[in-house]
Amino acid sequence: MSSSKPESSKPAAKPSAQTAQSERLAAALRDNLKRRKAQARARRAAEPGRHEG
Repeated sequence: MSSSKPESSKPAAKPSAQTAQSERLAAALRDNLKRRKAQARARRAAEPGRHEG
């Protein structure tokens, strides 16, 4: 029974590393999406200014 404890702790380390990587990737994707939306809004806001000026 004691041999099952180390086995269960070893696989737990890999998913936590994968989870951390997934969280970093998700955060990067969210930041990228926010940046792209902000750029799109800025472009749309600039368009009427060109027609007026």
